[in-house]
Amino acid sequence: MRRTKIVHRTYYNFSAEVSLEPHRLLLMPRSGPGLRVASSTLDVSPAALVRWQRDAWDNSVAIATFSARAAQLAILSEVVVEQYDDTPLDFYVADHAVQYPFAYGAEDSVALLPYLSGAGSTRDPILEDWITQVWRRGQAIQSFTLLQRLCVTIHRTFTYRSREEPGVQSVPETLRLAAGSCRDFAHLYVEAARSLGFGARFVSGYLRAPPSNFNLGATHAWAEVYLPGAGWKGFDPTIGEITGNDHIAVAVSRQPDSVPPVSGSFVGPPGASLHVGVWVTTL
Repeated sequence: MRRTKIVHRTYYNFSAEVSLEPHRLLLMPRSGPGLRVASSTLDVSPAALVRWQRDAWDNSVAIATFSARAAQLAILSEVVVEQYDDTPLDFYVADHAVQYPFAYGAEDSVALLPYLSGAGSTRDPILEDWITQVWRRGQAIQSFTLLQRLCVTIHRTFTYRSREEPGVQSVPETLRLAAGSCRDFAHLYVEAARSLGFGARFVSGYLRAPPSNFNLGATHAWAEVYLPGAGWKGFDPTIGEITGNDHIAVAVSRQPDSVPPVSGSFVGPPGASLHVGVWVTTL
């Protein structure tokens, strides 16, 4: 078991006092068999009424409602988690899904519909052509091997670039640039996995790792794919590895633009600056 502390600070400075509309906060890690939240605190200034809820994807969401005007919005989240996934490669894949391609069962197909190609995703000929670098039709391969090869290919052939601007690059843009941020790579991986027939979803969270060109004290993004028998398995194309205890998931969604850590609006003079700090440390 590993204990980890996550500190996530967010500051918005406005050009004058503004009225804050309700803000949606996705800062609480997802509990499950491999992770337990041991403690958590959430401080918001100006004072806010905070209500917790579960969204459609079973993420923990805090809705902060404000009554006072303010020139700054400060949000401080401190969480301690306990993790138990010390052997991420120790899992079972159902017999019918070991070899690729395979077909999901009837019940799985219904539940996975939002995560499959065609549910808001467009089959892109540029993406289809790129996938041939990873796998060609008729090649014998195991399902997990194909997914891991896709992960490693993105890691080895694309250049990481930290991007401060909001949003996610389109798949054709990432392929054209052969570069992007962790969220761009995760989005590419999800769409590629869907194109291959897998149920895949976008994950936002934190990565425990020494500071590097892709880990500068910020949130992180990766993908999860549903494998019958194994369930949702995480793949991080930014580092080219399957996820484990170094990854702490906060939110999952069908599309990456649905899970920003903090979202909301204000009424007042235009102009605002954002400062974010994230610290992930082992206790």
